[in-house]
Amino acid sequence: MSNPRIPYEMSGRHRPLPPLGGKRLIVHVALNVEHWPFDRPMPRTVLPPPHGKGEGPDVPNFSWVEYGMRAGMPRILDMMAERGLKGGALLNASVVKTYPQCAEALLEAGWEFVGHGFTQRALSFESDEAEVIERSLKILRDFSGQRVRAWLGPGLAETENTPDLLMQNGVDCLHDWLLDDVPCWLRTGHGPMIALPYSMELNDVPIYAVGHAPSPALHDRVVDTLAQFEGELADQPKVLTLALHPHLIGVPHRAVHLARTLDLLLQREDTIFVTSSEMADWFASASSPDGL
Repeated sequence: MSNPRIPYEMSGRHRPLPPLGGKRLIVHVALNVEHWPFDRPMPRTVLPPPHGKGEGPDVPNFSWVEYGMRAGMPRILDMMAERGLKGGALLNASVVKTYPQCAEALLEAGWEFVGHGFTQRALSFESDEAEVIERSLKILRDFSGQRVRAWLGPGLAETENTPDLLMQNGVDCLHDWLLDDVPCWLRTGHGPMIALPYSMELNDVPIYAVGHAPSPALHDRVVDTLAQFEGELADQPKVLTLALHPHLIGVPHRAVHLARTLDLLLQREDTIFVTSSEMADWFASASSPDGL
């Protein structure tokens, strides 16, 4: 079966996109802000259960993530504010109530709120996906006053109906389909949607939690990515997404390398930092969903 949502096209073979704000390197800081409920199995673990038995509350793995919400978040927010940068807060809607100081700080700092489920639980495990999507978006919209038009599924997981349900609820851009360096059009039953880039390669989960790479690994990968992009940016703008989680990138031995990475990107004359909506508006103004 071919891709049912996004027609195949080799990158760079379509009409070139114009620079965004005169810049060709489009950087999106995508910060996943998540709620892992204490009374459920942890979505991911850093320590196996003692004696191989996972009974009782998972205090060490819960605390691993809770450190990110307590100490990692202010570290990252301060780092971005000191550089005059804003990003996307890919937010479990339950964060608004569970971590209200964090939600308020993101709102005050001017970050864009992006839907990311209710808690960190894949939509494919929900008994009523439509209700979870509707409830999550309502919470984020009521709290932020923002349109909340972008979404990243928890675990990037979807059902066959997810893009259609999102479009029905006013979401017109989606980060789940990370298959190109630029946005592309995605087919839904309610009209075209924009598939926005995300990243597994510049993502602290595969790098650190899965790959157990050394602390400078994210920075080193950005350096190498830029080396490859140098010869390509003249023909087509590129999106560079930093997909981050505060319990991973926000710990001290890695946060220092995130700061180095941001400074490296800021030193370039061709770099612009954007949010999901800014990226989507740029793409929609320069491309049409022909055939969708």
